[in-house]
Amino acid sequence: MSAPTHEPSAEPSAGPLARERAHLAASRSALRAMREDVEALDIGDVTANWVNAAVLARQIDERIKALADLSDTPLFFGRLDYLHAPGAEGAEESKGREAPSSQGRRWETDGQFYIGRRHVHDADGDPMVIDWRAPVSQPFYRASKKNPMDVGLRRRFGYTGGDLTAYEDEHLSDPAEAAATSKLLQQEIERPRVGPMRDIVATIQPEQDEIVRSGLSGTVCVQGGPGTGKTAVGLHRVAYLLYAHRERLARTGTLVIGPNRSFLHYIEQVLPALGELTVRQATVDDLVAHAEVRGTDDAAAALVKGDARLAEVLRRALYAHVTLPTEPVVVVRGSRRWRVPAYELEEIVRELLARDIRYGAAREALPQRIAHAVLVQMERAGEAPDDRVQDAVARNSAVKAAVKALWPAVDPAKLVLRLLGDPEFLAEHAAGILDEDEQKTILWAKPARSVKSARWSAADAVLIDEAADLIQRTHSLGHVVLDEAQDLSPMQYRAVGRRCTTGSATVLGDLAQGTTPWATRSWAEALAHLGKPEGAIEELTAGFRVPTDVIAYASRLLPHIAPGLTPVASVRENPGFFEVRTAAGTSDVVAACEELLRNEGSTGLIAADARVPQLAEALAAAGIPCLAPGEETTRETRLTLVPASLAKGLEYDYVVLDEPQAVVDGEPDERTGLRRLYVALTRAVSGLIVTHSAPLPAQLAE
Repeated sequence: MSAPTHEPSAEPSAGPLARERAHLAASRSALRAMREDVEALDIGDVTANWVNAAVLARQIDERIKALADLSDTPLFFGRLDYLHAPGAEGAEESKGREAPSSQGRRWETDGQFYIGRRHVHDADGDPMVIDWRAPVSQPFYRASKKNPMDVGLRRRFGYTGGDLTAYEDEHLSDPAEAAATSKLLQQEIERPRVGPMRDIVATIQPEQDEIVRSGLSGTVCVQGGPGTGKTAVGLHRVAYLLYAHRERLARTGTLVIGPNRSFLHYIEQVLPALGELTVRQATVDDLVAHAEVRGTDDAAAALVKGDARLAEVLRRALYAHVTLPTEPVVVVRGSRRWRVPAYELEEIVRELLARDIRYGAAREALPQRIAHAVLVQMERAGEAPDDRVQDAVARNSAVKAAVKALWPAVDPAKLVLRLLGDPEFLAEHAAGILDEDEQKTILWAKPARSVKSARWSAADAVLIDEAADLIQRTHSLGHVVLDEAQDLSPMQYRAVGRRCTTGSATVLGDLAQGTTPWATRSWAEALAHLGKPEGAIEELTAGFRVPTDVIAYASRLLPHIAPGLTPVASVRENPGFFEVRTAAGTSDVVAACEELLRNEGSTGLIAADARVPQLAEALAAAGIPCLAPGEETTRETRLTLVPASLAKGLEYDYVVLDEPQAVVDGEPDERTGLRRLYVALTRAVSGLIVTHSAPLPAQLAE
């Protein structure tokens, strides 16, 4: 691989770099023209009514946004030169055409393709930039010396801001050229980060690309340690699926689920940067917001409430409302009386129970079944009733009364309210499932009077969601991405699984970073709770974000928090900056922050939640402005004060980690505390300073 070639921006219009810059300028101009063409569309004469006009206007608006040219984001980041022009299918989709030269000439370049974030074509419709998701782009990520995939040259581009300043060539078909690590690739990975998470479309590795391009029908679970890019892989997988299955996912929808709002805010710009604007983002709490959450559970209660066994307790409690008939139903129509005997009603009820359909669907079917029994009697008597007669009988007051008595309507929140507040009701339906101690653990000390007055916890809301699904089927999406999944309870997995029963999922997480008492023990178990036991489990072990020295130090905790888990192996040539310091007080912590802020990029000060107010005061006294997690960093304010409980999923160029033992002590048990510490230790991209006055946890010793 050749070293990066740099040429000054003032260079004459001869030479490879100048031609690449010309192509970039022409491509930006073409993208601008594409956007202007859409903006100029007149839909006044093509819509039949205001509804169609509104829908079309919204689609046009989304298209305009998708065609936005982000000045500091490279429009293309690579080029492929094929040894032979791709076949007819690939050529039709992705045939390349270079930009005008300085003399204004154009020329065909069959077999040469510029790879970028989105498709760009010229006025004649000929592609100038190929979408990274197109089949012809795949060798950019997967071609190697051993398998060049018919690629003669792979060229990577280096940018400063939005200006193309360098390129680097890799001659895949030349056996004399030694394989080497891409310098531009390393620079892109290590590039200082200010603001929200960036896409990694220019740096996707072969093992990541394989997951990104896996099919829509299958569920994939990705186990990945810190810095392996699992979150980015999940987001790019969504972008790929929307490209490959746009019509289907436009109908069924896609959803990204994150652990908290700070995390979602951090990742929210990745998909728009790739031109995808329709993906919804939410937390699990957002999905199950059937009741206002105002209370909290202790760890023991939350652990039992999150257990999958509660699903069966709820099912029993719900169907206990169904009673078998002891009286007939008598329907009066005109001068005739039609009698459905109790034994026949019992057969109808038992048949509906045996069909195992939703409680609400069965309740809706019951009056029609009773009405059908009446119509059979009418036909035997010589009448010829039609569907309108059956509907009328189903609405008869006697039938309605019977349905209310046999299969009453149940409110899911009221059902959970009774289970948690009525010891006898809970004992009846939890018999053989929960023992007495477990029942006492989840019972409210003081039962709530009503749904509105109850101090629901987050775990209670999940139970209500389970009950709601037992009554009425939850709407299913085409694809769901579940990030930081290791912290979900079995009941939360079930809540997510309900949102993709007819679709697929991408599950992302790291067992070593599970920081809840109910943290996932195995991905096979998690997939079973999700309703996707057939899902494939992939493991990412190559670390691209965390420097070698930092991940090696953090990995000392692995034998204590996740025995048997493969440690992350950093592929970074730069070992990064790493230092453990004894601090006399908060002034030394502030000094460490000031030191790191002299570098370019973002800095995070991570501390045990209880120490955050004290550190905030110290920073304010020193005149150093800081942000809270989720607030976007700027060139002027690059320090974020992060409670350890919110650090998961975030990353900073430099990190100061305050008092590791306090992070451990802030959790209910040592293993959870050490996992929280592992998360905090692995948030840095370029450098980490650990400050402490108390002794370090023994598990960090050599």
